[in-house]
Amino acid sequence: MQLIALIFIGFSIGSATLLMVGNSLQPVATQRIAQAAGCLLLIGLAGLQFLHLGILLKQFDAFHSPLYPAMLYGIAPSFYFYSRQILLADSLYQQRDLYHAAPIIFSLILPQSIAVPVAFLIGSGYLLWLAQSVYALREQRQRFRLELMALATLFAIAIGVVLLGFIWPLLSEHDFIVAYSILIGMAFFAATLTLLRFPTITADVSEAVQAAYAESTLKHIDKAAVLAKLDRLMRQDKLYTLETLNLPLLAEQLDLSQHQLSELINTQFQQGFSRYIREQRIQEAKRLLLAEPHASVLAIGLSVGFSTQSNFYAAFRDIVGMAPGQYRKNHA
Repeated sequence: MQLIALIFIGFSIGSATLLMVGNSLQPVATQRIAQAAGCLLLIGLAGLQFLHLGILLKQFDAFHSPLYPAMLYGIAPSFYFYSRQILLADSLYQQRDLYHAAPIIFSLILPQSIAVPVAFLIGSGYLLWLAQSVYALREQRQRFRLELMALATLFAIAIGVVLLGFIWPLLSEHDFIVAYSILIGMAFFAATLTLLRFPTITADVSEAVQAAYAESTLKHIDKAAVLAKLDRLMRQDKLYTLETLNLPLLAEQLDLSQHQLSELINTQFQQGFSRYIREQRIQEAKRLLLAEPHASVLAIGLSVGFSTQSNFYAAFRDIVGMAPGQYRKNHA
């Protein structure tokens, strides 16, 4: 088991590094607080794994150092500050949110034997908050069923972590470190697969949250006329081929606010803006794959608006259920 734990530790540290580098290389539509919290969350989890590595290799006794509980208590608040913008309709941070950082003080005053179970107890509270937030999206679940299954996997791993914290006194220190290292590694593995399979999952979930809580902003809008114009922009102008197309740009073309366009797409097409644009691009890609058999798959993906081959392949598999090359072969 220790060998498995060491493999997961290495994977966790590598994944955390790549995720932070990848996040820094592309613009992200999140607030600075959320971006910083995401980095702190990755640093905290990778830091714990580094300390676990030192313990398992008997290089240093990090478990009884002040650094271990400090990192342990930083996980839950970092997760909250990162995810609240995605899971709450009111994404603006309030002064009262600072109270979520208060548990970190416990790491400085509680003895080790109490600090560890209390940290996992606090984590269970955030787990309940996560469950409640996801449950509130039940009316939107048909829009991202597979994404919810991926989130459910991460949720199951989180439950395992919380249970480990509660049975910690029954385990030896070595067994606790091994089990915790494996669970953190499994979380990194599941998160990495989820991001590869659903690269826009955060945007999709955030749009579903807004749709679930928003009051109608379309009462005085001629929806038939707007939908007709939207159809022209997609079918005739092929606006989706713009790699830089985003919600503000399309809303401006339709003389709508971003909120109005988001609600229109959610209510009329039962999906968020990001998926709507992906589907438009994939429909055109399907046509081009058959109409231009000598064109490369990558060239077609880029021509319909995807910025990278990986994003094109992930979207095509998500919507069509197979790779674009396989689709072309099956319909040749």
